[in-house]
Amino acid sequence: MDPVSFVEELGSMAFENTFNPYSDRCEVYDVYDAPSRRCALLKKMLISATEVEVDSIWIGRDLGYRGGRRTGLALTDDVHLSHHAERWGVEIEILTKGQAVPERTAAAIWNALEEIKSPIFLWNVFPLHPFEEGNPFSNRPHNSEERMAGQELLAMLVRLLKPKRMVAIGNDAEKSAMSYKSQCEVLKVRHPSYGGKNIFLSQIKSIYNIKEFECC
Repeated sequence: MDPVSFVEELGSMAFENTFNPYSDRCEVYDVYDAPSRRCALLKKMLISATEVEVDSIWIGRDLGYRGGRRTGLALTDDVHLSHHAERWGVEIEILTKGQAVPERTAAAIWNALEEIKSPIFLWNVFPLHPFEEGNPFSNRPHNSEERMAGQELLAMLVRLLKPKRMVAIGNDAEKSAMSYKSQCEVLKVRHPSYGGKNIFLSQIKSIYNIKEFECC
């Protein structure tokens, strides 16, 4: 498995009521070749990640309609897309039309990441955007079939990047991450949504020995 074949495998995933940002184009917001641009961006990031010792993979649940559906990157919205690319030394192209859309979870994640210099790769249990039937701009939890497919891809990613540890963000992520406790250290933190931001930041601060986060 290499970055190119990994992204090809990811782009081939398809499930009912899901949006695959690596093969699907949003007719409302995407530029004409957004899927290929997102594929190219992820490939470059993966290549950069294979050239260093990855400290950890942070794992969320699935892509959201205000974040990863648009950027193609886990836990990353339009506002923080350039920050994400800069961490891996790659350039970005315009992916969507109109103003940048913020996402609360992404804002909390990047509030923490801005204080951490270690190589951290961001991913999700289910790497596509699952939505409620008839409403593509909504979020729903992934189902068991989607979870199994995500687990297979996560296993490929772990083999490719060989992280020292995995940081599971929330209960759903922890269930998947625990499968790799024999390969690397697995840590769980509170998901920053629904009032959990301060606990999340406190736990990340402890893991990475950060004195204090700048207020966002």
